[in-house]
Amino acid sequence: MRCSPILVGLAGLVILSGCGLDIGLNPAPPTKTGALVVGDEPYAVKAGAEIMAQGGNAVDAATAMYFALSVTYPVTAGLGGGGICLVRDPVSGRSEEFDFLARDAAGGGAFAVPGTVRGFASLQAAYGALPWQRVISTAEGYAAAGFPISRALAKRLAASENVIRLDAGLAAEFMDESGHAKQAGTIVSSRDLADTLAAIRTQGADALYTGSVGAKIVAYSTAQSGAISATDLAAYPPTRVAPHAMQLGGQAVFLPADHTGAGAFAGALFDNLLRAESTPTGSNSTEAAIVVATKMTLTSFGVADLPSDLGATGFAATDESGLAVACAVTMNGPFGSGHTAQGTGVTLARAPSSGQAGLAAAFLTPVIATDSAGHVALVGAGAGGPVGSASLADAVARLAKGEIVTHRAATDTKTPTLYDTVNAIVCQEGTCTALPDARADGMGATPSR
Repeated sequence: MRCSPILVGLAGLVILSGCGLDIGLNPAPPTKTGALVVGDEPYAVKAGAEIMAQGGNAVDAATAMYFALSVTYPVTAGLGGGGICLVRDPVSGRSEEFDFLARDAAGGGAFAVPGTVRGFASLQAAYGALPWQRVISTAEGYAAAGFPISRALAKRLAASENVIRLDAGLAAEFMDESGHAKQAGTIVSSRDLADTLAAIRTQGADALYTGSVGAKIVAYSTAQSGAISATDLAAYPPTRVAPHAMQLGGQAVFLPADHTGAGAFAGALFDNLLRAESTPTGSNSTEAAIVVATKMTLTSFGVADLPSDLGATGFAATDESGLAVACAVTMNGPFGSGHTAQGTGVTLARAPSSGQAGLAAAFLTPVIATDSAGHVALVGAGAGGPVGSASLADAVARLAKGEIVTHRAATDTKTPTLYDTVNAIVCQEGTCTALPDARADGMGATPSR
């Protein structure tokens, strides 16, 4: 995702033009089978591809990617966070949304009640093909045996040193003897996180919500003047709802429903895009329409400035049957609250009501678009800020016009921007291509059987 800056006068916030999808550093080769995975961190993407190669479907792959990310990219995807996934089932023609955002504890406090583990358990139980234990095992292996820090993680660690050094668990894993973040290629591991993943693998999601892991989280929260209670954990319910559906040209577009901040923002952005495209300027230029629509949406939501890093990531998967899933997850800031519950390896997300933490969830934008025949044309997710959302809107609009979205002239990347990310799989003329974010160090992959 390479974008050129256009200042719009919103208190230091930059909207970017040229935000269409572009091939990143590690794209998967185009495939006619449609079996692809894409994300921000290569080891997690490999985990998803391996699960699919073992007979798993797109949902199994997405679940495996999430749990791997909780080990290899915890700055954005820890077990203490939350998120949203969209699924499109080609057999039933049904699209569903799974909401599992981290929530404020009933008693308030700085720590959020985690949602991701129950959320992915609900998703995988509904649509997965493999046993639950299989999709957790790769992540557990990474945590127990160790993995080399990828370039993707190394960059986020370097930017988060001030958070890491204040937490004993994070510092022990990711800080070197000189007090700086470890470099790419360094082998790291977490015995506590491996034990937690083993409990989740053998006992299911409830290990974190009603089992011994949950008890440790409650004890830690209490000791740190937090407010997460056993009741908060036990009562956490992921929800399944119909996504917001709209028509854009000949495409059906599915976005998060508007009962969440993410759905409200994405829905308004796409609605504003339709309005902008109806103007003389917008009808001739998708890029101009996107810039206008993004500015209108940010203004209507009163967004004047944002932290540089909201601690979020997105990923997607499709399989040979046409099953598609797009997910976006967040810790509500890099490493969330920056507090790891002792003895668990679980870093707790920041409570949504704490400062600007709630903005992270508003920019989670999983999107699925289908063509007039009901086949997936795009499945992807933006996260971390409005550029990710705008990039997906741009891609969907260009697909609706029959444009090719996988190649585009390079534009200026020297101007610092918010840490947005967008990863997608695009299918055109019978061929699907995984498009990792061109500004990042992620990867697209196909299963090797």
